[in-house]
Amino acid sequence: MGMNGFGPSFGPPPIFTFFFFLIAAVIAGTFLFIVVRGLRTWSSNNAAEPETRSCKVAAKRTEVWGGSGDSSANTSYFITFEFHDGSRKELPVRGADYGMIAEGDYGIVTFQGTRFKHFDRGIPQ
Repeated sequence: MGMNGFGPSFGPPPIFTFFFFLIAAVIAGTFLFIVVRGLRTWSSNNAAEPETRSCKVAAKRTEVWGGSGDSSANTSYFITFEFHDGSRKELPVRGADYGMIAEGDYGIVTFQGTRFKHFDRGIPQ
């Protein structure tokens, strides 16, 4: 007789059940971590005062991710702005903004925390 008293007991061995729940907990924990981190960044950006500073476009870069099998690749765009005091700030930008701004451009950038707002090309200062 099985453990339940009604004959042989069928079902997955306890080790499989343990690993199933362990993997589910890891996936749920990772998802929760990503959501909390995103909300924290969003909240921090909203709390920051918008800044407008004179700058030079020091560098541009892209980051391509995904794209295996039937899924398409995604591209993230970044621009590094250098300020008169020598400090730099890299900001993620939309593809349209990335295409309109060239390395070496001088102008005025507006950003809020890590959120790019606008770039006005101007005369070197």
